[in-house]
Amino acid sequence: MTDGPATTPAAAADLLARFEARIAAGEKIEPGDWMPDEYRRQLIRMISQHAHSEVVGMLPEGAWITRAPSLRRKLVLIAKVQDEAGHGQYLYHAAETLGASRDDLVDALLTGKAKYSSVFNYPTLTWADVGMIGWLVDGAAIKNQLMLAQCSYGPYSRAMVRICSEETFHHKQGKEMVITYAQGTPAQRRMAQDALDRWWWPSVQMLGPHDSDSPNTPLLVRWGIKTKTNDEVRQEFIDEHVPELQEAGLRIPDPDMRFDAKTGHWVHGPIDWDEFWRVVKGDGPCNTERLAARNRAHADGAWVREALEAYAARHEIATARAAVEA
Repeated sequence: MTDGPATTPAAAADLLARFEARIAAGEKIEPGDWMPDEYRRQLIRMISQHAHSEVVGMLPEGAWITRAPSLRRKLVLIAKVQDEAGHGQYLYHAAETLGASRDDLVDALLTGKAKYSSVFNYPTLTWADVGMIGWLVDGAAIKNQLMLAQCSYGPYSRAMVRICSEETFHHKQGKEMVITYAQGTPAQRRMAQDALDRWWWPSVQMLGPHDSDSPNTPLLVRWGIKTKTNDEVRQEFIDEHVPELQEAGLRIPDPDMRFDAKTGHWVHGPIDWDEFWRVVKGDGPCNTERLAARNRAHADGAWVREALEAYAARHEIATARAAVEA
């Protein structure tokens, strides 16, 4: 339930106060509970973007399934891409509990109206990119998703718990791959460093703009949709991954990166937000390619959707006929 046209200002204020008191007390908001329209809108925006990111995120790695260097690596990658598809399904379901239409959400993605994570608009040029995505991109995603697992909206929070458990395996698999190459032959070490050089900044950027440039953050934190800010999550990601990458013998492609002994944090250099917004707005290396691939897949799957609809209609008729005969 949301605020309606007949709600008086005093009644609306009381509903909002009780709603925020529940969040402050750590309660979960469920689909049938009263919630502000803006709470619902922000959740649909965030969850749908997250779902789109999982679905589009299959493409950079999926391109390497037929080129994996061994059967083991191929099986691991197939399982991972399959997991990402499942994550998208969990999240679309969560958005539907808020009254969003799956068809409308997918149409917004296919027509380019909806946004998804900017990081997936970069190409995977070598096999090492698959490992680096697992270590960096999934590593950044886990930091964000662990925070969202504490989200005040129950269906989103519970979806994140399941997703985080699977993403943890993706992260470990990517880390293992990259360390193997970083300790391998000179050619493998160069391949690993090249992948890090290209994926570091997109991974740092994917956690969102600085808090000062993120107009939605204060309200999202106030309502418990997010429990940490973009910069807080980014700092956690950097603090964990910089020393691990350095220990693997890799160089962070940030000449300003340094450890601040006073704060206990790694300090990064300036982030190229012009590039980030350019990619978000559709001018990245693979934006056009990614949307074209999703549209092809949607068109190729039309017969499956039509068959399911026909089966559902036939089952409904049979059920109704059985009820009448009974």
